[in-house]
Amino acid sequence: MTRNTTISFQTIWSRGAIYLLLIAFALYFLMPVYVLVNTSFKPYTEVSIQRMWELPQGLYLGSFAEAWSKVSPNFINSLLITIPAAIISSFIGSINGYIFSKWRFKGSNTIFLLFLIGMFLPYQGVLIPMVLTLRSVGLYGTIPGLIFIHCVFGIPITALMFRSYYASVPDDLVDAGKIDGCGFFGIYRHILLPIAAPAFAVVLLWQFTSIWNDFIIGLVVLSNPRLAPVTVAVQNLAGSFTTEWNIQMAGALIAAAPTIIVYLLLGKLFMRGLLAGSVKG
Repeated sequence: MTRNTTISFQTIWSRGAIYLLLIAFALYFLMPVYVLVNTSFKPYTEVSIQRMWELPQGLYLGSFAEAWSKVSPNFINSLLITIPAAIISSFIGSINGYIFSKWRFKGSNTIFLLFLIGMFLPYQGVLIPMVLTLRSVGLYGTIPGLIFIHCVFGIPITALMFRSYYASVPDDLVDAGKIDGCGFFGIYRHILLPIAAPAFAVVLLWQFTSIWNDFIIGLVVLSNPRLAPVTVAVQNLAGSFTTEWNIQMAGALIAAAPTIIVYLLLGKLFMRGLLAGSVKG
């Protein structure tokens, strides 16, 4: 009885210590979020470093109205960029993953390795050739040009995710499709595509978040402020001499809202995709 009581206390203490540690980490990582939300609901007269931890005296929504009036055109630009780029890059990655997992050919492993190298190339190192290429094809400074760039940059990671997911599909299914007369696209459309919803959820979520949060490529490709994505517009909310931090942070919350909504909507499929091994190396 005494031993059981001792073990029980040890278990309680160990679990309590773990929970306290997790709560401490959670509070630490949520501190910037608290400051962001807290400041965005304050009028400018309440915003200061000394009062950054104090709750607002009232619910002030003027910051959001002011921020929305300035970033709403760019918010729409981001939707026009992110949605097609995420969908197109996901389908391209799906086809590539299908080829590298089920239609391997001589040298396919080498080509796939070259694909993966693209994941590690820093954006800053390819900005000049990227701009020159877009100018040569007449897409520089246009939204289709930025969509094209995001699709190209998305190919390595999307191909890796789909290749890992399709590798878990038995080859017997593909062979059965071939016996039934399905060709390359027939197997993809009738066998692999219907079971790839979890993988698409993972890839779409990944691509949507990456493209929506992009700043540097949007800034370089779309130099016109009217066409710039919302992340660039939020940065431009800062004035040359003073910054209204309540409006700046309200703009940041507006910019972050779509990715939060997408995570809430696709969260279950995202977890299913992860558990199915779609992101395993």
